Amino acid sequence: MINREFLNDPYPAYRALHAAGPLHWNREFCGGAWLLVRHADVASVLRDPRFSVRRAGGWVNSSGLEARNELRAFKRIFARSILFLDAPRHARLRQIMSAGFKPAALQALIPQIQAIADGLLDQIIAGVQSGETETQGSFETTQFDFMHDFARPLPALVIAAMLGIDAADRNDFVAWSDDIAGFIGSPTPSIETARRAQAGLMAMSDYFRGLLAQRRLQPRNDLISQLIVAEADGGIATSKELLAQCCTLLFAGHETTRNLLGNGMLALLAHPRQWQLLQQTPSLLPSALKELLRFDSPVQYTGRRLKVDVEMHGRLMKKGELVIPLIGAANRDPAKFSAPDRLDITRNEGSHLSFGYGPHVCLGATLTYLEAEIALRSVMRRLPKLRLAGDVQSWGLNAVYRSLNQLPLRFECRSKTQASQEQVSHA
Repeated sequence: MINREFLNDPYPAYRALHAAGPLHWNREFCGGAWLLVRHADVASVLRDPRFSVRRAGGWVNSSGLEARNELRAFKRIFARSILFLDAPRHARLRQIMSAGFKPAALQALIPQIQAIADGLLDQIIAGVQSGETETQGSFETTQFDFMHDFARPLPALVIAAMLGIDAADRNDFVAWSDDIAGFIGSPTPSIETARRAQAGLMAMSDYFRGLLAQRRLQPRNDLISQLIVAEADGGIATSKELLAQCCTLLFAGHETTRNLLGNGMLALLAHPRQWQLLQQTPSLLPSALKELLRFDSPVQYTGRRLKVDVEMHGRLMKKGELVIPLIGAANRDPAKFSAPDRLDITRNEGSHLSFGYGPHVCLGATLTYLEAEIALRSVMRRLPKLRLAGDVQSWGLNAVYRSLNQLPLRFECRSKTQASQEQVSHA
């Protein structure tokens, strides 16, 4: 199932799975897993306490016998992340970490996010990054890579600002995060993939050890300082637990937004009428973002481990077995959404599952919406004549995090000669 064709476009496979039934056993996921494709089933499992998120240890061990000893440090930090904790530990940590994502805290971020978006667009328009400019009559056409120049740096700079880390270290933590994502996104991770992920997580941990020491001496108005206060108050049990959550915030804080921006921009420009409708009616942006998340989810699936035997659709899933809720397939469920393979930014047919559901729904979902709305609104305003630069998109090799490596775009603006002539005429 997991091959280059699937990674480029998983939706034909999802259609086949929907047609074949609601529940499937597949041996390619960590030695065997149950695949769920229906929206109702995925939503049900994500809120069912019988399906545990505590799967980090088995995941690391699936890299082979050699991994059990070699990757102990990786497993210790990985397993402490809020992503892989059940209640009550999950609920305790979530309540503490959610302080940085409350409406007042996010509203205070808006000027920073806007400034970051404008700064990146200033660079694109100035052609100082990867742009190639051609003059055609009164207009200059500039090509740039949307992923490299905008979608990747924007959420990374935002999460850096939230955590109070140096934006100059962005390239380092994005590289570390990519190695961790490579492990998470592999149904059967190799020992080499796991080693890279461990190296990335260890480097990230070392970085935060130094930062935490600084903040204990000199607190700031940032999320790291808030977590240190929670540790002092006893809400965070150990320094190791605190370190794991810092790494989680840094890793998860930019991954989804980056992919939403890239996948969403491609979807809009590949459907010009939808892009034009959004430009003509910017008030549709909130519903458009929900539809873009549904249409091509940044996170394609997640995992759960069975605590007990569970029967579903007449089949017995046994305690200890892995269950894979296919979020990307659930978002294209024809029983939930009419014409599910059609992009419709006016759609109003219920919620997508791209941010999960139930107690583990994405902590940063509101931040992702906020970043994406500011970003797309800014792009529409600053680059109104935007289009795809041919059919040369490049998809990553990650089955979980659906992400573009490249998205070449072109935009038009007045040529310098034309602008100078207009200035002389006005003078």
